[in-house]
Amino acid sequence: MIDAVATDSSSISNDKPRRTRRTRMTGAERRQQLLEIGRTLFAAKGFEGTSVEEIAAKAGVSKPVVYEHFGGKEGLYAVVVDREMRRLLDMVTGSLTAGHPRELLEQAAFALLDYIEESTDGFRILVRDSPIPQSTGSFASLISDIATQVEDILGREFKSRGFDPKLAPLYAQALVGMVALTGQWWLEVRRPKKSEVAAHLVNLAWHGLDGLEAKPRLIGHRRN
Repeated sequence: MIDAVATDSSSISNDKPRRTRRTRMTGAERRQQLLEIGRTLFAAKGFEGTSVEEIAAKAGVSKPVVYEHFGGKEGLYAVVVDREMRRLLDMVTGSLTAGHPRELLEQAAFALLDYIEESTDGFRILVRDSPIPQSTGSFASLISDIATQVEDILGREFKSRGFDPKLAPLYAQALVGMVALTGQWWLEVRRPKKSEVAAHLVNLAWHGLDGLEAKPRLIGHRRN
């Protein structure tokens, strides 16, 4: 009888559920987790609307862990923005592989629209006015960097057509600015489809360039 009780007791002990140990994140894994959470919150709520407390709560850690990795919300935000800026710049500059200027315009337009489609949260963060400086600058400076790539292409095209190549920077800023602003609009409406947006952008840009006057004139009453 005693043996039977002992056996039953042993059986009960063996049936107790075992506690599963939570896998501890490495420092690099925790940092990446905080970046992803911060990126999502900054895109949805903006810098001011996001708190360290919320970031920490979403990650299941205490506030000091966020400070340990980034020094605070500002540091986390700066890293998120810098990463997005580098990704967008790399996508645009890496896309410029064609030889014909019109196809280069198509590639640049598609690269920006691809980024908006694939990294919507990142683009939302970039187009907001940043409350703090980043090592890679502002969205305006990023657009200027992209325009510099286009500037070289336009400079060669202008020279071959007998236009002043010194005006290439002005036209590059205008073209890239047009695509960037259209991208911000398309971010919200998502129509027409991406390929149509790219086609219409290039249509306006290319046929405008194709019919350029060597010395453009104003026809209104204002002259200065």
